[in-house]
Amino acid sequence: MFRQEERVTISMMFLCGLGITGLASVAVVLYLRGPLRKLLVELCGNERRAEFWTAFSAVTVGVVPVIFSLASRPSMSPDRPALLQVADQLESGLIGMVLSVLLLGWIIARFIPRVAPKA
Repeated sequence: MFRQEERVTISMMFLCGLGITGLASVAVVLYLRGPLRKLLVELCGNERRAEFWTAFSAVTVGVVPVIFSLASRPSMSPDRPALLQVADQLESGLIGMVLSVLLLGWIIARFIPRVAPKA
């Protein structure tokens, strides 16, 4: 089994990857929140509905990457540097982020009314 210092190192690597993923998630949510809210006010027809769906979207885009990152666990393999293991965890989180943003965009795009081109 692992010695105490190895367990601490594994835990710190895991928390580091999780923290970086969390910060990236917060940055994306902050970046998308304003434009998303404006679009949702237009699509939903009123502020209350738009506020709910904006909050729902922010939670989804913020939490899904962290869930993906939680699924990626580091090991103390001597042939795999710690930095690369943290990068693998971040990669998992970013894949979750891209998937959640793409799904959100696809769902919203389905509700945007199409205007026929004028002849």
